[in-house]
Amino acid sequence: MKDKNFINRNNIYLLLILYLSLLLGFYFDENLNYGAKPDWYYTNFPAIKDFSENFSKTLFNYDKYNHRHSPIYLIFLSLFSKIGINFDLIRFIHLNISIYLIYIFFKCLCLKFKKIDKNILFLLSISIFLSPTFRSIAIWPDTRIIGLIFFTLSIYEFLKFNNSKNINFFYKNIIYVVVSSYISPNFSVFIIFYYLFFLRYVEIKHIFLSILLSSLLSLPALYYLFVLDINFLLGQTPGANINDTVGLDFNISNKILIISTIIFFHLIPFMFDKKFLNEFIISIKKNFFFILIFLIVNLYFFDYLQIFTGGGFFFHLSLLLFNNNLIFYFFSFFSLFIIAYFILSNLNNTILYILLILSNVQNTIYHKYYDPFVMILFFLLFVHFLPEKFLSRKKNLIFLYLFYLFFISLRIINNLFL
Repeated sequence: MKDKNFINRNNIYLLLILYLSLLLGFYFDENLNYGAKPDWYYTNFPAIKDFSENFSKTLFNYDKYNHRHSPIYLIFLSLFSKIGINFDLIRFIHLNISIYLIYIFFKCLCLKFKKIDKNILFLLSISIFLSPTFRSIAIWPDTRIIGLIFFTLSIYEFLKFNNSKNINFFYKNIIYVVVSSYISPNFSVFIIFYYLFFLRYVEIKHIFLSILLSSLLSLPALYYLFVLDINFLLGQTPGANINDTVGLDFNISNKILIISTIIFFHLIPFMFDKKFLNEFIISIKKNFFFILIFLIVNLYFFDYLQIFTGGGFFFHLSLLLFNNNLIFYFFSFFSLFIIAYFILSNLNNTILYILLILSNVQNTIYHKYYDPFVMILFFLLFVHFLPEKFLSRKKNLIFLYLFYLFFISLRIINNLFL
């Protein structure tokens, strides 16, 4: 009889194969995400080099690097350069640090799905090795993945609190959210999700104390951004014209349509379920006219252009095939039905969706911000029967692995021929 708590040998071999594939990608300068390599050479590498050579000057002029993540992790990597470690070895160190995301995701899955075979949870977690975004920003150091690691650690403490109601896990959760926000500010909005949950279970004195703690921890960042006026959050991206640049952008319609299609794209492998499809069809019938009106309103204000870069899979597919947004509009319509189905089923999901929209305040909307973030949220924080049902059958993982392999193939074709 198989022990569900024991990871079998074949799965360990698969882990080693996937890790080896990442090492080969590192050796051959793999760049599936396309932007990861130039981001390293033109944004991250110069900042790390300058931090190692002149820390003070770089710190107080960091906003000139057009970098929209904080300098914390780049300063950490610069310490390796300071002691004479070359940049290829620094990249290799970062690659191995990045793998911790897979480990902590597995630990979270084990906490949440205690009745599920750990081999299935293991296979789900190591599928991240096939994420084009994960591979790219592990090979070409990017701050975002480190922020995601700390955010996933916050989920781990959240799940432990949910199981035990131990107040120590509550404080650890808040600290990890603050740290993830220091590294990648986009994660800061998700503290709202946690507090809305904790208000039901945590004494008000601990709520106030944690707010005081997080406020105190935030003071250095606020001083750096607004008193010293080193506001890297306003980093510029391409505007509507070739000579224009844009920092923050509050066109919510751009964000709703593009982010919804990106979320849908990453949920595709998990939606091949009869019960889900039946409920989804009923949801379409109930909400058709509301979603149609909502789509029309957002299309009226939609003005996202190819020159902005980013936009997600369906946005680029539409431009590639027809040089217009028609396919994108169709999938936006369909994606809104998917989103409506999930958010109307549970308030928890509604809050997460709103925060996913609000977390992107910049003009550009990159696919890499949501891969593998959406999958992590889907399995660990979304409230629905689909995650557990997906994990109940090992063969469902075949769809996920094929999906990632298909996505990798498209990335390779795009990079080589388009």
